Amino acid sequence: MKLKGKLLKVLEEQKGISKAGKDWIKQEFVIDTGSEYNPEVCISVFGADKVNGLKQFKVGQDLEVDVNVYSREWKGKYFHSIDAWQIEVAQNDGNNMPF
Repeated sequence: MKLKGKLLKVLEEQKGISKAGKDWIKQEFVIDTGSEYNPEVCISVFGADKVNGLKQFKVGQDLEVDVNVYSREWKGKYFHSIDAWQIEVAQNDGNNMPF
């Protein structure tokens, strides 16, 4: 699935250690899709390469983001995630470097 929107903010990095004892890092960012209802979408990137790649984009840039959307059930409630697997500057911005 592809989302297009203006980068509004990049949230702080989150780090931890998995049950298997491996370090992990993720970061979330928010885009404004321009939609009439609920235009702001919070998207996550996971892993050091993707977190570092996110740094090349600036607040205010128009982006095209390829995402995976999924839900998990826990104790009868569902939790949703939107994970980016590719981010590019939108075509109309001229600079098209994927991360």
